[in-house]
Amino acid sequence: MPTRRLALVAAAAVGLAGAITPALSAQAVDTSDTPDFGSSVKIYDPSTPAATIQGDVDAAFNAQLLNPDAQFGSQRYAFLFKPGDYGRVWANLGFYTSVAGLGKNPDDVKLTGAVNVDSGWNYGDQSNATQNFWRSVENIAIIPDGGTDRWAVSQAAPMRRVHIQGDLTMGPSNQDNGQGYSSGGYIADSKVDGTVTSGSQQQWYTRDSSLGAWQGGNWNMVFSGVNGAPANDFSKSYTTLDSTPTVREKPYLYIDDAGKYHVFVPSLQHDRSGVSWPNTPGTDIPMRDFYVAHPGDSASTLNAALDQGLNLFFTPGTYQLDAPIDVTRPGTVVTGIGFPTLTPTNGNAVLTTADVDGVNISSLVVDAGQQNSDQLIRLGTAGSHTDHAADPQTIQDVFVRIGSSIQGNATTTLQVNADDTVIDHIWAWRADHGGAPTGWNVNQGATGVQVDGDDVLATGLFVEHYQKHEVIWNGERGRTIFFQNELPYDVPDNASWQSPTGAGYAAYKVADGVTSHEIWGGGVYSFFNVNPSVVADRGFEFPNAAGVRGHNLFTVSLGDVGTINHVVNDVGGPVPNPAGNTTPSRVVSYPG
Repeated sequence: MPTRRLALVAAAAVGLAGAITPALSAQAVDTSDTPDFGSSVKIYDPSTPAATIQGDVDAAFNAQLLNPDAQFGSQRYAFLFKPGDYGRVWANLGFYTSVAGLGKNPDDVKLTGAVNVDSGWNYGDQSNATQNFWRSVENIAIIPDGGTDRWAVSQAAPMRRVHIQGDLTMGPSNQDNGQGYSSGGYIADSKVDGTVTSGSQQQWYTRDSSLGAWQGGNWNMVFSGVNGAPANDFSKSYTTLDSTPTVREKPYLYIDDAGKYHVFVPSLQHDRSGVSWPNTPGTDIPMRDFYVAHPGDSASTLNAALDQGLNLFFTPGTYQLDAPIDVTRPGTVVTGIGFPTLTPTNGNAVLTTADVDGVNISSLVVDAGQQNSDQLIRLGTAGSHTDHAADPQTIQDVFVRIGSSIQGNATTTLQVNADDTVIDHIWAWRADHGGAPTGWNVNQGATGVQVDGDDVLATGLFVEHYQKHEVIWNGERGRTIFFQNELPYDVPDNASWQSPTGAGYAAYKVADGVTSHEIWGGGVYSFFNVNPSVVADRGFEFPNAAGVRGHNLFTVSLGDVGTINHVVNDVGGPVPNPAGNTTPSRVVSYPG
């Protein structure tokens, strides 16, 4: 039953003489420990017939099979499993589809069969898995048919808190037939009892997990805090760190024995390796402390709930916002299920946070609106440098698109002002294709990520196709573990794409005045298909400071289309390199 919460929201105006004039308004918000998650969410228990579950997941997938409207459609699906063991289910995942267990630990929910992603189903790209975006599997144990589960995904497709009781392969089933390319991806806090085979994956980041073994690697396979990871060897594409310096796992939904829902927020940890479960340390938040949002809710409704001291939980669907969701309370959680999608309608940001501790933003999609936004997401206050090391803000599994079903525009996708912020798996994407037409003068975006805060850590940074520097790092002591970038495909010519330091824009720019910065495992790719004669002078641009260092960086020309002259500054040979055939140019250490 709903729990009625009544709050008085006070606003005070301070005059020149210091007098305080309160303006009080009463607003009631219904919350519940057993909320309505909407019709796009299916919730099962072990008594649910396997045929019912199979019918639901098949209906969701088959509606997208070879459907030209699916990739940028409005459909959203979340399949949630209460604790227990489930009979055979083969769950093919299409766009905007999530599978998650509702236990406190992954092994509380055991699914026999598969959570499967493969090639062959996506209209216009049947031969590859390079557009297998926007799907997820979380907090569940999978006992795969035949001993191997397949997860042939690309960007924006996280696997978190999963226990594969067998092997895992991440290439599509046709990868040995001359096609079958895949471009992922991200795994965190997961355990694979057997061998992980990366197959045709171009790049991959695995964080704080446990693997029986790892096999394969093309350009950029990065591991931090992974038991069973291969040894660091960039000649084999491997970048391996023993631990991750700062970790806070993503909040997750679970149900207790009384049938009440909670969101569990894992604790901050340092120098982690391996999985956090069972007995993940953290804080339990009952669902009655969340406003459960549904499509149609306005920015004013959402902000009123925040003013009442509630957190926000978004259900699947699209949300049109004429003002930012403005988070000012320390420790606020904003999360969701089923790829809820937020769109600005007034040239506004969709979400901003104050310079406070512990705000956690996760599991959202953001589509830029037609009217240009200066920023789409802004964390913290410009120019403020409050120390948040003990309780940083975090942003996780947030995927932003400039151009999709909308011809969107935004100058900067994500601006990070708050010191000590942890960016854990984002994909900021200026679209090269969409449901609406895309092009150099159509869906415009200058910068994907701008970091002005100090001591910011990025673990899993995917930023692609922006028109100037894709990442600009102005803060001191920043660190990035894994960076993946494709430069904009649609550059018309070098006259239109000229930075102050030469031809084109480096994808990853550390500002000239920065004295301390470090990055491990970064790649920049060119595919200038509109004009293959376009040249970029470098993929990475660093100031000449002893404390600014890069480890295992590379560039590559996809299909040898377009030129990047150097990897970092003036170091590293050009691509296409003489070997041809999409062979990378690698720099193991900079400065040497």
